Formats: sequence, C-alpha cells, structure tokens
Amino acid sequence: MDDQKKSYGCCIAGGGPAGMMLGFLLARAGVDVLVLEKHADFLRDFRGDTIHPSTLQVMYELGLIEPFLALPHQEVQVLGAQVGGVFVPIADFTHLPTRCKFLALMPQWDFLDFLAGNARRYPSFSLWMRAEAQALIEEQGRVVGLEAMTPEGKRDVRADLVVGADGRHSLVRAQAGLRVRELGAPMDVLWFRLSRRPGDPQNTMGQFDPGRIFVLINRDSHWQCAFVIPKGGFEGMRAGPVESFREKVATVAPWAEDRVGELASWDDVKLLTVRVDRLERWYRPGLLCIGDAAHAMSPVGGVGINLALQDAVAAANLLARPLAQGRLSLRHLAKVQRRREWPTRVTQWLQVQAQQRVIAPVLGRSASIRPPLLLRLLDRYPFLRRIPARLIGLGIRPEHVRSPIAPHR
Repeated sequence: MDDQKKSYGCCIAGGGPAGMMLGFLLARAGVDVLVLEKHADFLRDFRGDTIHPSTLQVMYELGLIEPFLALPHQEVQVLGAQVGGVFVPIADFTHLPTRCKFLALMPQWDFLDFLAGNARRYPSFSLWMRAEAQALIEEQGRVVGLEAMTPEGKRDVRADLVVGADGRHSLVRAQAGLRVRELGAPMDVLWFRLSRRPGDPQNTMGQFDPGRIFVLINRDSHWQCAFVIPKGGFEGMRAGPVESFREKVATVAPWAEDRVGELASWDDVKLLTVRVDRLERWYRPGLLCIGDAAHAMSPVGGVGINLALQDAVAAANLLARPLAQGRLSLRHLAKVQRRREWPTRVTQWLQVQAQQRVIAPVLGRSASIRPPLLLRLLDRYPFLRRIPARLIGLGIRPEHVRSPIAPHR
C-alpha cells in the first residue's frame, strides 16, 4: 500500500468494472488516481460475467483486445429464449458495427485482474485492496476525500474528486445524501451453478415456462444459472427444504435432473435482490457517482455492466483534462450526468416495460404459454434480431476512448 502519497487527483470507491475502468483511463491520461477495493481479491461468484461488444470495442480502441481475448472465455453470437417449448432467437450480434461481433462470457475477476494489471503500468495508478470507504470528508460544503479502513488501520485520503463506484448499495451515495428515485421490480433472482455435461443444451439462453423463468449461461465447465422468483419470495422458499427447490429446477430443466443434488443446501443458492433506481442528481461539489451507485439496473438484458463501463469511459473523457490541469468544477460533473442520464433513462424504461409486460405475467401464469407476437416476429424475420442486438450489445449511446492527455511515463 502506498504510504507516502496523501492526496490524489481522484479517489474511486469500488473496484468493480466501473471503478477499475475509470481508474485505468484516468491513470492513462496522467491523473493521480487511487482505487479502493474492500475485498482482498476479485474472486467472487455470481457477478455479471458478460462482456458486451461495446466493451470489447473499448478494449480494441485501447490496443488490448488481443491479450484480452487470450483469456479463457466463451463467445455468444446469438441470444435466444425457450418459450413454452419453442426456441426463439432474439438477438443476433453478427451484424454489429464493432470489431468483435459477439458477447464474451468471462469470469468478472479475470476482467478486473486484466484491467488492474494494465493500469499498474502507469505510475499515477494506485490500487488498495482490503480498503473500504467508510465516510466522506467534507469541508465548507465540498467533498475533499474519504475515510478508509485498511489493514493498517483508518486512513484519510484526500482527493480533488471522489467517485462512488461502489454498487447498488453504495455507501458513498448514502453518505452524500443524494436523492434516489425507485422504479420498482417484480422479481428477485436466485443464482447457483450446476455442472455441465455432454448432451446439455449448447446455447446461453433464457427459458420461460408458466410461473418460472430460468436463465442459463454457458461457462464451458459449468452452467451459471439464474432462477427468477417473485419479489420477496426467497424467505418463504428458504423456510422449506432445499429439496423442494431442486424439484423446481428439475421441472424447468429436465436434462439437469441427475445433478440438482449438487445444490447440497441453501448455502449453494445466492439471492440477488433486484432493484431498479437512479439518482436524481449524480454529483455534489467534489463527488460523482457512476454505475450502479448512480443507477441500479434490472438484470433484464444483462446490460448493467455495459452501462456502468460506458459511464466510466464518458467520465474519463470529460474529466481527465480538468483533473490533470487542476481546474475541475461542478460544471464538469454535470456534463457527465447529462451525457449518461438519457441512455440510462431509456434503458431503464425498456427494462421496466419488459418486467411489467413479460416477466410479471409469466411469473403469475399457471396455464401454458406461447411466444408473444414480438418474439414470433423475431423468429420469422431474422433481420429484426439486429434491433435487440444493438440495444443489448451496444446500448443507447456507446462511448469511445479518447487519446490520453499525457503519454505513458
């Protein structure tokens, strides 16, 4: 841990995708930046493991795409769903105007380790592990730093800008007193893994059956599984034996009946409490929130990480120069929100529509279902699959990396 430097251009709370990407890009631009990550490593299961074509494009623009894709990953060119026993292709990424025309499935810890390793090439980058932000430091109405608990004890970190990239349960945004608008969600998600065997389905896909939605992510040696349940329903399920949940999984995925016993107890099932919200204002003097700290996303479409990374790229593009030149103002922070708020609002609106019109009706249905008209059109007219591919793969407003201000020293 760096014990000498007491002040930074930027201190970022949270070493997830948004925090690590922003730290990397600011260091690349010559800004002294410190990232605080509360865990000892990035090895945590059931984080979003999808790397979207827009993020792969950013890696290409950084000149890192070849070593990045040398890491173990799976490539998905078409996303589909099984609805009432009928498989429907939904999104075809092969027509996107990007270098990589696929969605990459990669453990998030590999992605974060890769970003951290490349960021460390810049002397202006620092990363403290096992360092948790605990409180904001304010002077005369301006945020001027963070109190962080580290293995060596409490440290005060001074910075021209504090960035909250600490997720949907952000301490930074709570301490800053920023107002949150809740948009609601009708479901929660249970995450778990099952071994993968020859003869299993080949595709990453969602499965929609009466009262149940089951999502499979092909991770080569195993399936990362998401079982969608009505909001707040987990406590009631957990009060019963795990065998009842195994039966539900076997019903929706009969090919996995011989391995649901791998769920030995409820400890093997992790709850993701789904929230959809956004800050009314993302910033205060000396402080900015990005990613889930600014706008918690539904898992619909798996676009939360994509949006968070685009926030980071936009923030670096707009803030690197004023930070490097010591002239950061509230006007610069407002520009970040203006740049990213519209794509956030549109994406959340689409997610809420999907929750209300697709997910909630399926979860509340007991009779058989058939693909709705929209999915039948996607099945019949392949060119229509380019629309959801663009929304999922690129987002509403893709961001691109600008040239660094300062050369690599």
